[in-house]
Amino acid sequence: MHLFTISDLHLSLSADKPMNVFHGWDNYVERIEANWRRLVSDDDTVVIPGDISWALKLEDSVKDLKFIDDLPGKKIILKGNHDLWWGTMSKLTAFLSENDIKTITPLYNSHIKIGNTGICGSRGWLCDGTAESDKILAREAGRLETSIKSALLENLKPEVFMHYPPVYADQCSEKIVDVLKKYGIKRVFHGHIHGSGLHRAVKYHDGIEYFLVSCDCIEFTPYKIMPETDR
Repeated sequence: MHLFTISDLHLSLSADKPMNVFHGWDNYVERIEANWRRLVSDDDTVVIPGDISWALKLEDSVKDLKFIDDLPGKKIILKGNHDLWWGTMSKLTAFLSENDIKTITPLYNSHIKIGNTGICGSRGWLCDGTAESDKILAREAGRLETSIKSALLENLKPEVFMHYPPVYADQCSEKIVDVLKKYGIKRVFHGHIHGSGLHRAVKYHDGIEYFLVSCDCIEFTPYKIMPETDR
């Protein structure tokens, strides 16, 4: 069993918003599928930390979620800023069941056990110094802490995934970073950043490694997360 991650699929199988209008995104759906099927088996798990579908309503996300469901492995999904279709957990869970989507599990305010690892995380937020952003960051930091604590209570090792990077360029979401440091988190996998912004992504800050796994950053190929003993 292996653990992979890939973020920002930006699927639009039911919407007219293809990403191939951007440089480097030609045939991106086909490339994601080919690489996924080449690397991932049914015993593996893939974490998708946000920006999954361009759908605006939950019912419009069916084709995109079905596409993911049909790929090998179990999938754990987190909400991104463009996932406007994402409803409440009860509605989303019911929707997945009603549409016979069996391999996708949403992560929210908790953890998901994979072996001895607890998959943890939250959406996060960028820090721009506004009162509204500070309010959202405080809420997201609380959700992240709840997620990490739930894994630790089961004696699992937390592995953290977020949509927004806690640190980007000269910005630092201190409320998020404080939670990471409080619980000894040493690495975080995130998405959100694309194109010309890739070179501003931070790889290491204050004792924590940050891995950018937006699909255009990792050549539309699921990134294999190695156990600590193999790193």
